[in-house]
Amino acid sequence: MGSASGGDINLTGVWQGLYSYESIQEPVPFMATVLDTGNFISGATHENCLVGGLRHGAPTAMIDGNRRALHVSFTKKYDGSEGWDHAVVYDGDATPDGTEIVGRWILPEGLTGYFLMVRDARKAQEIWVKRFVEA
Repeated sequence: MGSASGGDINLTGVWQGLYSYESIQEPVPFMATVLDTGNFISGATHENCLVGGLRHGAPTAMIDGNRRALHVSFTKKYDGSEGWDHAVVYDGDATPDGTEIVGRWILPEGLTGYFLMVRDARKAQEIWVKRFVEA
């Protein structure tokens, strides 16, 4: 288990995530494969994007960023598949035990929303509701 400083956690692994747009209530699920090498974060994300109940492709993106103790910051750059080739900045914090990451994302034009990443896929929706719906 990690300490409050985050010095002994490692975020390497497969994560189940959800992100939302502030104007749309339903979160979008994604899967992230993360490699945490000291202060650097890299990896990839895969998602089946459903916005407003309509499928908007299944884009893949690469992530690149850093971790300082429990604070995580990375850029997700879509690979151009499905016509998606923009970048999104993610900024959040891991829990001391390294099982959740929660924060905000932002696009260059200012569009923003929340994200949640968890190691246990079965808990993703339950945690989302507690953090963002019931809060």
